[in-house]
Amino acid sequence: MSRSRRVAVGAAACLSALALGAASFGGRPDDPIEDEPIRYSASTPTDAAADINRNIASGKLKLAHDEKFGYLPALLKAFKIPISSQMLVFSKTSFQRDLISPQNPRAIYFGPGAYVGYVLGGSVLEIATTDPKLGAVFYVLSQDRTSKPRLYRQNHECLQCHASSMTQGIPGHIVRSVYPRPDGQPDFRAGSFITTDRSPMRERWGGWYVTGTHGLQRHMGNSVARGAEAPEPEDLQGSPNLADLSKLINTSRYLGRYSDIVALMVAEHQTNLENLIIKAGYETRRALDYEARLNVELKRPNGFRSESTQSRIASVVEPLVRAMLFSGEAALTDKVTGFSGFASDFSAGGIRDSRGRSLRDLDLSRRLMKHPCSYTIYSPGFDQLPSEAKSIAYRRIWEVVEGKEKGKEFAHLSEGDKTAIKEILLATKPEFAAVIH
Repeated sequence: MSRSRRVAVGAAACLSALALGAASFGGRPDDPIEDEPIRYSASTPTDAAADINRNIASGKLKLAHDEKFGYLPALLKAFKIPISSQMLVFSKTSFQRDLISPQNPRAIYFGPGAYVGYVLGGSVLEIATTDPKLGAVFYVLSQDRTSKPRLYRQNHECLQCHASSMTQGIPGHIVRSVYPRPDGQPDFRAGSFITTDRSPMRERWGGWYVTGTHGLQRHMGNSVARGAEAPEPEDLQGSPNLADLSKLINTSRYLGRYSDIVALMVAEHQTNLENLIIKAGYETRRALDYEARLNVELKRPNGFRSESTQSRIASVVEPLVRAMLFSGEAALTDKVTGFSGFASDFSAGGIRDSRGRSLRDLDLSRRLMKHPCSYTIYSPGFDQLPSEAKSIAYRRIWEVVEGKEKGKEFAHLSEGDKTAIKEILLATKPEFAAVIH
């Protein structure tokens, strides 16, 4: 077998459900996320999946069943997820792991706040959403044809990984780079990497197929680990700069021919930001709930805010602000180009100012975004943060773009960057303008 045919990709965007069942399973009773004010399992989600279920039940939405792909095309359309977002991973991390291999990778598609996993021959589609208050919520949808399909929520089994140290203890998303064996099984003894936009490219995409060009930059994708010891990253380059996957797998069995490098980079950024938004929301709600109970006990006025509570909230907002402004982002040393059309699809969804600028404008030569402020600032999760957290985030961003913040964490932002971010936000985010003025 040639080296290019040994490409193995596998690993680990555990972005979807890890367990199958027709009912909702609760988290552990002693899990902090099950306590007030979160009550993760007992709370009813208000995410995009809940909207889809409600529209199916009312007859407003009918999911067409495709003979080849089941409900996948219809579900992507319902979530407004582009096919160009397709990413292929063959690690055995899904509960459908027995079906996954280098020849039969798992496809993951994503859009704002929603991720859909598809395994050829699998009995279900795997869905993960981002609920504005609960965080990551997990579902499955049977691929069997029925008059009224339904997305069934999954909790306990999924949360064993998705509410762990890998997600800072909150229900979140995981994108991971591993050393996959030739059969797609990750070799966890060799280590793994949680992947964000801060990750150097040499540590990204171990266990993934990667299509597109990236010049002389090297990554861990399109390769397998052989032998007892993990190979060095430069030994993992089976097929860099791939135009498409037609020589590696039977792409006719998927909706697209790609596992787009730009989609992978955007997904890594988005999942990390969504997790940080979730974390800020959780900790702020906990801080406010604790203080409300303390106010009653100490007979303090309703709504009293102590300095310690304000400090507690600010401490969880600061990492979010830094990530939102791409502090610590790994620089690109060569231009990145994808071929699936994802870059155009992604940018087309941006909210634009009068000069046509958007926070979804991509750079891809030096960094991910042309205007380094995350588009997740428009997400329902950010919009529904408690006002105490959101106002701090807005003010901190304002301090940075106005040049009042001199910390090294934001030294990567040029004066042009700051001006563009400020002008775009003032024009497209009315709440931002209202808070800082």
